[in-house]
Amino acid sequence: MELSAEDSLRLNVLLANSLQAVRIDESSMTVYALSDKGEASVKLNPRGRDDQYLKKVRELLSSQVLGSPGGYPIFLRRWTRMGQARDDSLEQLLLLGEPEAVVAVVYASGLSDDMARRAWWAMPVADNARRMLEKQSVVEGSMGPELAAHLVEYLPFETEPTAMIETVRLVLQPGLIEADVRDKLWRSAKRKNSYYVGFMDALPDALPEAGAARKDRAAVVAALDALVAAGNPVARQLCRCLGVNGQVYLDTAATVFARPSNQDVVVQALKSIRAYFGCICPSQDAAADMDTIISDAEELLDAPPVCVTTKAVQQVLEALPECRDDVRALFALAWAGDHLVTPIFSRTDAIGSLMRKKVEPVIAPIQQQLARLRGRE
Repeated sequence: MELSAEDSLRLNVLLANSLQAVRIDESSMTVYALSDKGEASVKLNPRGRDDQYLKKVRELLSSQVLGSPGGYPIFLRRWTRMGQARDDSLEQLLLLGEPEAVVAVVYASGLSDDMARRAWWAMPVADNARRMLEKQSVVEGSMGPELAAHLVEYLPFETEPTAMIETVRLVLQPGLIEADVRDKLWRSAKRKNSYYVGFMDALPDALPEAGAARKDRAAVVAALDALVAAGNPVARQLCRCLGVNGQVYLDTAATVFARPSNQDVVVQALKSIRAYFGCICPSQDAAADMDTIISDAEELLDAPPVCVTTKAVQQVLEALPECRDDVRALFALAWAGDHLVTPIFSRTDAIGSLMRKKVEPVIAPIQQQLARLRGRE
């Protein structure tokens, strides 16, 4: 099968211009092109099957752009989704009319704001918007707010909790959405608690909720002020947790763990907890279960000050011995993580109440540690 003479001529005339991107609407059999002068289109007149005719169209595009009719190597899908597309070839990839070539551009580490504009015109789908908002150049450019607005508008139609969490986390980056939009998302989280996890990741110390510091925070801060000033990570984290923002974070985490909807929410919430508390002790035993973690945290309180972590612990306990349970809770949460539920989720695909029952041995102790830091034991 060959292209009709009319289509071949019109496509060659189109490609003779300085183009920025090309997309093919397979349903209407139309080739669209973007240039600095605006949009142009070529309505195709296929001979035979549409899919075979479109293959010939893409071969023509590839021959003109790359000098070879082979087109974009789809078998490199995983490679390009790791951001390995060369920055100097991104412009060419957007002229092939291949969706996977656009995805390669979106994942590229060297994506600029202008290339994001072209890629978005070529393939405006939510996953591409999320990938582009991972690039600081796009977040700080003109496309950042536009992509964020699209994701917020599309968010009610998302069905996967992971996509919901990722969307909320990304649009909450500075300068992308207005405060009223942020507050609306927060209110929506009461119905979809996966949103809360996105907030926990993006704004751990600035969640848009009124709260109150723990009653003894003033006394704790006064006792640990010198240690905080000296850079003691345990003292700093304890004061952080007992403040207004810290208490709101802990309340939010407790809300998520009280009724997670599926496995993805549990995993992402545990990752958020690990990120929030991990600053006091970067090391983590991936083989430890929750009982072992709590036992190790208890033993740490009496360990001699032989390393940075144990020195920090002993300094805090010397200054404030009555906070022994709080320090234990800090480390139990710092050593928690998604590895705790990996053995459980590897054997089941349960969701809802059945899933919550299966993860109870992990979640219940975590809730106890959160309650300790919230002063609600």
